[in-house]
This record gives sequence, structure tokens and C-alpha cells, in this order.
Amino acid sequence: MPAKLGEALLLAFGMLWQVGWSLVLGLTLSGLVQAVVSKAEMQRLLGREGVREIALATGFGAASSSCSYASAALSKSLFKRGAGFIPSLAFLFSSTNLVIELGVILWLLMGWQFTAAEWIGGLVLIAVMSLLVKLTYPKALVEQARSHADEAGGHDHGSAEADGRSILQRLRDPRVRVAVAQNAAMDASMLWKDLLIGFLIAGALAAFVRDDAWKALFMHGASPSVQLIGNALAGPLIAIVTFVCSIGNVPMAAILWASGISFGGVLAFLYADLIVLPLLDLYRKYYGWRMMLYIAAIFFATIVISAILMDLAFSALHAVPAPNPNVRHDLTTFSLNYTFWLNLAFGALALYLWSVNRAHPMDHGAHGGHGGEVSPRGG
Repeated sequence: MPAKLGEALLLAFGMLWQVGWSLVLGLTLSGLVQAVVSKAEMQRLLGREGVREIALATGFGAASSSCSYASAALSKSLFKRGAGFIPSLAFLFSSTNLVIELGVILWLLMGWQFTAAEWIGGLVLIAVMSLLVKLTYPKALVEQARSHADEAGGHDHGSAEADGRSILQRLRDPRVRVAVAQNAAMDASMLWKDLLIGFLIAGALAAFVRDDAWKALFMHGASPSVQLIGNALAGPLIAIVTFVCSIGNVPMAAILWASGISFGGVLAFLYADLIVLPLLDLYRKYYGWRMMLYIAAIFFATIVISAILMDLAFSALHAVPAPNPNVRHDLTTFSLNYTFWLNLAFGALALYLWSVNRAHPMDHGAHGGHGGEVSPRGG
């Protein structure tokens, strides 16, 4: 038992180690959006629900390279600043599936096929989600959610206004760094407990659940069609209770793959980082109960449909790789690789933002709750 407990803790730390730097990056970008992008500009770029706006949001998400927790905060910022509902959700899927570092980790741990399925699947997810939302678009609920987002997040701390200056000019404003630090700290304060619990749960599952139990869950011996659908349904359910966000859930996905889940089941697990329990609670806080339930239903259906489509496509192409039976050993072996240096660099950034926020705390007692607001220059 002590050995298993130690293995669980080591696996949990390894998963956290993989995601640390991208979480800092995502929270920083979220703070930056709130600080320099005005509501009018966001409405102009992403304020409609058309193909152009969805494509722009997809590109922005791919460039943001965010962990799912940070992506949720950033997506909320976009929605709050005037982005359309579907583009905001498209940003969520792209920022957690169409990113380079996720593809690299998948390639190293599970093979290039999973990298291709993740990136192609990210586009499939966005297409399926957009279609489902357009077919069921809850206009009144979206309006309620936008009002709830304003109330839940308070006023925009360090928020930009349409003051005639370009985004580059606002970036040179010395008050931007203060606003970014304040917003990042505010979002981080909402996330750290859920993240810690999630990695501990994933580590425990990886260490204590026997392979024969996984194989029973994954319907070994059932017909291919039953296993295809059953695993696509099981993947998101496992993800929901493991709490682990994108990138960080890749090690757990590798363990599930070695334990007998199908190709589509692994993909469903990877895609489902946006509906883990802590994120569902964040959606509730951001948008209210009714919208949280709507998002959960749409995302679950999107994930299952997309995973089945990708499994069928890669199976037809004979592009499904073999699992790595030594994955647990690999995950508990640490080295001075690119993850170490990225964590070192972004750890320094996190310390800097923390020090700036500590020196310039949000003035919650001020009118409107604005601390370090980036407003038009006088004169």
C-alpha cells in the first residue's frame, strides 16, 4: 500500500508537471485580453455566430496554447467582452486541442497517430459543436448567461475601453502589466484547488485500478460496434471524474490506452477535458446553472460523435497504433527536457505576476471595483 501510494503521488506530480507552464501562459493571456481588448473590438471581431467568426475564434484558440482551466477563463473573458456564443465555445475546443505542445506530448507518449487525431479531431469537434448549437440555439439563455458573466466576474479589472488607441499602443501602457497580473491572480485563485484535487484523483486511478478492471469497463469481448460506442461513452465519463485538464490528461490517456480502451475511447477522454467536474462548476459560476447544463449536454454529444467518427476513419486507414505497456514507468521518470525549461521560464513569469499583483492589489473598495484600470490617457 505505501508503495502504491507513493506511485500515485509521483504520477500525480508528473501530470501536473506536464501542464504547469501552459496554465501560466493561458492565465496570462486571459488577463491580457481583458486589459487591452475593448468590448467594441471584441464584438466587431467575434460578435456574430457566422463561419468567419468561428474560424477567427478557432485560430485565436490555437495560438493561445491554453490548459482547459485557463481556456475556460479566457473564453469567459471573450464572451464577456462581446464575442458570440458559438465562437466562444469554438475557442474553448481549439485552445485545448489545436495546440503544438499537446501534439508533441501525444506524439512522444502515444504516437503520431494520436497527434493527427487530436488536431484533425479538434476541427471535427468545432464543426459538430457549431452544428448542434445552431440547431438548438438558446437565444434567451445566451443573453442571461452574458448578464451572469458580468455579475459573476464583477466589473472588468484593468479593462480596456475603445479609446481610439490601437492594441499595440495599449500594450505599451505601463498599467497593462498591473492589470494582467490582477486578472491572472483572480482567475488562478478560482482554479488551484480543483487542479490539485484533479491530479491527485488521476494519480490514484492510474496507480490503484488494476488492468483487468479497466478491461471489463472497456467491454473487452463485446462486438466491435458495441465496444466502439461503449468506449466513446466511457471516455468522457472517466474524464469527468478525473478532473485533469488538457495536456495534463495525456499521461492518463496513455495509461488508459495501455489498459485496453479503444482508439475512439482514448480520443473521447482527451476531448472531454472541457467537461470535467471543476470546469462544469466554473461554467456554473460564469454563466449560471441552466447554461452550464446546456454546455455540458452539447459538449458531451459533440465529444462522443467526434470520437466515433475519428475511430472509424483511422481504423479504415489502418492508422491505429499499438499501446505502450511501460507507460507508467515512463511517466515516473523525469529528465531535463523541454518541459523542464518551459516550466522554469513560465514559473519565473508566474512569480513576476504574483509580485506585481502583491504590490498592486485590486482595489475592491473603489467604485466599480477597478484596480489598475487601463483607461484613456488624459489630454
